Amino acid sequence: MKTIKTPIIPSKQTFTKVKAPHELHLEAICVFTAIGFFLDSDTYWKDQEVLRPASVHELDAEGYLQGSKPYFKWAYRPEDLNFAQALERYGDLLEEIVGGQVAGQEVILPLSGGLDSRTLAVALQQTGASVASYSYDFAGGYPETAIAKQLAKRAGMPFQSLQIPKGYLWERLEDLANLNGCYADFCSPRQMAVTEHLQGLGSLFLLGHWGDVLFDDMKVNDSLPFEAQLEVLLKKLLKPGGLKLAQQLWKIWDLEGSFEAYLRERVSSLLKAIDIPESANAQIRAFKSLYWAPRWTSVNLSVFESVHSVSLPYYDNRMCALITNIPEAFLKGRQLQIAYIRERAPHLAKVSWQDQRPFHLTNYHWNKAPFNWPYRLINKTQRTIKQRLGTPYVQRNWELQFLGAENQSALEAYLLTSPMVLGLRQSFIKEAIGKFYEQPNPETAHTINMLLVLAAFNQQEASGLVSGAARSV
Repeated sequence: MKTIKTPIIPSKQTFTKVKAPHELHLEAICVFTAIGFFLDSDTYWKDQEVLRPASVHELDAEGYLQGSKPYFKWAYRPEDLNFAQALERYGDLLEEIVGGQVAGQEVILPLSGGLDSRTLAVALQQTGASVASYSYDFAGGYPETAIAKQLAKRAGMPFQSLQIPKGYLWERLEDLANLNGCYADFCSPRQMAVTEHLQGLGSLFLLGHWGDVLFDDMKVNDSLPFEAQLEVLLKKLLKPGGLKLAQQLWKIWDLEGSFEAYLRERVSSLLKAIDIPESANAQIRAFKSLYWAPRWTSVNLSVFESVHSVSLPYYDNRMCALITNIPEAFLKGRQLQIAYIRERAPHLAKVSWQDQRPFHLTNYHWNKAPFNWPYRLINKTQRTIKQRLGTPYVQRNWELQFLGAENQSALEAYLLTSPMVLGLRQSFIKEAIGKFYEQPNPETAHTINMLLVLAAFNQQEASGLVSGAARSV
């Protein structure tokens, strides 16, 4: 017998065998195409599962799962703290975790204009560690690196500005498919475009993933009833165009019942099992931490790990436990993170906050009419001029990887010359490609993204490749 203990938020998928027919799990694949990740312990196969988070698992000598027992349950047990006490507890714990993770390492800090990487920049100041930073933006898009560069300069960190180029995906697609195992789309991990530039920066990536979920509310009333929570979650889960694509596949594969009923029942049962009646925000956050983080966010960490080791302070078990004791009122609107930066590094607080630009952490409350009119007018004028000059403002990676004649040729060559993709007729794939190029938008792009992943999975199975993103037991 073998025992495996999974973290509260696993950074890797651990695959195990279960007693079931070796058949494609078509219902699970439909869910994947609808929401962009596999739900709960699902995989492509009925006889394979991913070990659930925060549990101790028993496997037999042949690697078959015999049973699992949770050792941590998400809850809401707020302690009697005032805001200053909660802030001190959060700040001290973050710095303790970061200090322990970076000791003796040459740190690489990906910086953005947001809060999570900025909190890590603050925590790093207490460690004395050697730190190099970088950021990237889209060719033809908003210059995200401008804010990151200011942060790096004020923090005294060397900084490298990188750009995500048009059409890089086609040279990297096979590598990416092998890294993430086809368990996530290929446009989201845009860091794949710049991995060669990161080799010599250091030895350890310090990543702020999941801080934005743990240290914010879920934008609902804490007394929201269960059925309303379910509706909120379904809305959050479904990708633009995801429901329609899953419905189409459900019908093509002649599955019983309806996809909507299947998805609703799956999500409802998982949400009900969490059982945090005291707080709808805590319950939805727990759902996302149990199912979203390990099955979507963690999957593409494999791209970073293909270059250097990674550390994730907000994944730390102690951070997850802390959140269960913090009053929801202190999490709303990212208050703790903002106060931590303002108190311990005021020079970094006065650099623009990307979500509230051009305002920063000490004046973002003024991001409302009429105070933000000048910035919005200038921004809109610049985008309009670009549009008229034939250089549209790029906001999403699929615009750089799918649009344009060269990208279209590469996309069609990949999808239309692949072996039969999970039994989907070529006419179905041609129609999806045609709809995208007639109306390129998030809905039609999502369909293309999912078809690419399914085609890559099909090719992996045909060639017998083993994913580097997955760890088998």
